[in-house]
Amino acid sequence: MSWLEPVTLAGRHATLVPLAAEHAVGLADAVRDGELWKLWYTTIPSPDAMADAVHARLALQARGAMLPFTVLDAQGRIAGMTTYMNVDATHRRVEIGATWYARRVQRTPLNTECKLMLLGHAFDALDCIAVEFRTHRFNTQSRRAIERLGAQLDGVLRAHQRAADGTLRDTAVYSITAAEWPTVRSHLRWQLERPR
Repeated sequence: MSWLEPVTLAGRHATLVPLAAEHAVGLADAVRDGELWKLWYTTIPSPDAMADAVHARLALQARGAMLPFTVLDAQGRIAGMTTYMNVDATHRRVEIGATWYARRVQRTPLNTECKLMLLGHAFDALDCIAVEFRTHRFNTQSRRAIERLGAQLDGVLRAHQRAADGTLRDTAVYSITAAEWPTVRSHLRWQLERPR
């Protein structure tokens, strides 16, 4: 039995369900909202490549290397994707990454609640010692969102990867440790419950 088993995580603003092949059409529709695949500093599948991207993630899940989720909004509509990746079962570490959301749910409580559920499952059910977040150094929107969660910048891996356009990506690496989780959990709950 794999350390990471498919699970559904449900909240008020979002539900995370195990990624399935039949989600590809809904994910392709969601990614069109904002034309997210056109952002040069991130790798998000285009609508035409979505079925292949889903298949690739499911193959990685079968090998125990990834646990991908489809994100549903409060109305049950497909709103995006997120993933436990870079799985280290020996040292009980995961990265929450490959996350994207349709424009219609960006800057709503959905992302905060998704991260609260994913972090809660990682620390409380999987007994992780740390959870990482990684993003392109130039993805300031993602970096600010990660920092608002309470994650700390561990550093920047310079010339870490080659992007699809051939440029070199500097990767900003953040993490939350198990010791920090209770405070981060309180912070995220406060963010969800505070008046807007």
